Amino acid sequence: MEQRRIIQILRHGVPDETACVRGWVRTKRELKQFSFVEVNDGSSLANLQVVLDPELPDYDTLVKCLNTGASVEVSGTLVESPAKGQRIELKATTVTVCGEVDSETYPLQKKRHSFEFLRTIAHLRSRTNTLGAVFRVRNAASDAIHRFFQERGFLWIHTPILTASDCEGAGELLSVTHFDLADVPRTEAQAVDYSRDFFGKPAYLTVSGQLEAEVMAMAFGNVYTFGPTFRAENSNTSRHLAEFWMIEPEMAFCDLAGDMDLAEDFLKYLFNAVLEACPEDMEFFNQRIDKGVLERAENILRHDFERVSYTEAIELLEKADRTFEFPVEWGVDLQSEHERYLAEELLGKPLIVYNYPRNIKAFYMRLNDDEKTVAAMDVLVPKIGEIIGGSQREERLDVLERRIRESGLNREDYWWYLDLRRYGSVSHAGFGLGFERLVQFVTGMANIRDVIPFPRAPLTIDF
Repeated sequence: MEQRRIIQILRHGVPDETACVRGWVRTKRELKQFSFVEVNDGSSLANLQVVLDPELPDYDTLVKCLNTGASVEVSGTLVESPAKGQRIELKATTVTVCGEVDSETYPLQKKRHSFEFLRTIAHLRSRTNTLGAVFRVRNAASDAIHRFFQERGFLWIHTPILTASDCEGAGELLSVTHFDLADVPRTEAQAVDYSRDFFGKPAYLTVSGQLEAEVMAMAFGNVYTFGPTFRAENSNTSRHLAEFWMIEPEMAFCDLAGDMDLAEDFLKYLFNAVLEACPEDMEFFNQRIDKGVLERAENILRHDFERVSYTEAIELLEKADRTFEFPVEWGVDLQSEHERYLAEELLGKPLIVYNYPRNIKAFYMRLNDDEKTVAAMDVLVPKIGEIIGGSQREERLDVLERRIRESGLNREDYWWYLDLRRYGSVSHAGFGLGFERLVQFVTGMANIRDVIPFPRAPLTIDF
């Protein structure tokens, strides 16, 4: 008998059909005439109720083995369910226990567990309702990302994880070395002799695939990356990870306005795709996690994103009838409290802030004619604040060289990046979106460590 996924049975199964399911026991109820077992295979939030008749072979022994967490294969016939809240159930003809569970030590019980506790058992937490829903939404969003760009003719490229350059110029890189740390080679001046390391120079885990994406955009026009990135930011907050996934499109012959248009279209497409693919999961988040999840999703889809220059944003913040923890003045970087005030309280919808001061943005962003601002943009949304950051890139060789010097970076590390401005340079733009922050916004989950299967953060590298 062919195996069927539980979500397909719940949505499309009809009485008298035969079915075989494989999954894990969530709950068990023993009655005098028969027993009920709730089975989940990860395909849906809802379980499939299995009815066990005492006439099954070795019924008593079988029921004792069906503890929460046990893996099973069940074959039988679908029947109408007389119980409220479920349309159909499976009357078992054969049940095989694939893997038993010691109910005394199994850490996932019927009671509600805290997310902090579940992080300590990340190898099991995906079996819970909430984390199962999170990872189904994460999957739907991943699929939508590729569809969005592929439908628009973008080329998916795989950028390096190992790099010698600091794309952001912030110095928050995780080093990679082949040295024996108990015996690190040193020069006569007692500096680390990187010439004897594996790559012959300092190497790091990438913080962004953007620079390499620019290389590919100069040959293919429109490209995108979707892969892991790393930050050595010693920040133990609900919004930061040391390892996370980034989506980074890069478009040749594109300016800041085109960049903002794509970012808005991208978010709308993703939200619509998740709502279509995971309606039960999204309803669950709206009921159990954050009662504003569906309203915010509709807000994204229903409204055009407001566009506000950085200077205008500062003026709006200075007029706010409240005191911010971080003072506001022209030239400061916007903090989360500023971003959320603009998106949540003042406008009540997403907005795009553009033309930021040059001194608070990266060297590769195009310098505006005023010499004070760069063609950068951030998409701000309620609840989270910044969710997308992007810019038009600096395509002028002389200006880019000056910006690299001003940023205190080694020009030689970027010789190939400068070559792009020597050989067929064009205006181009792109943005970056932290995937986990997107999933956090979509689901309403409070901590970013609960939207990635195995979180990496300071002093956290288990599993």
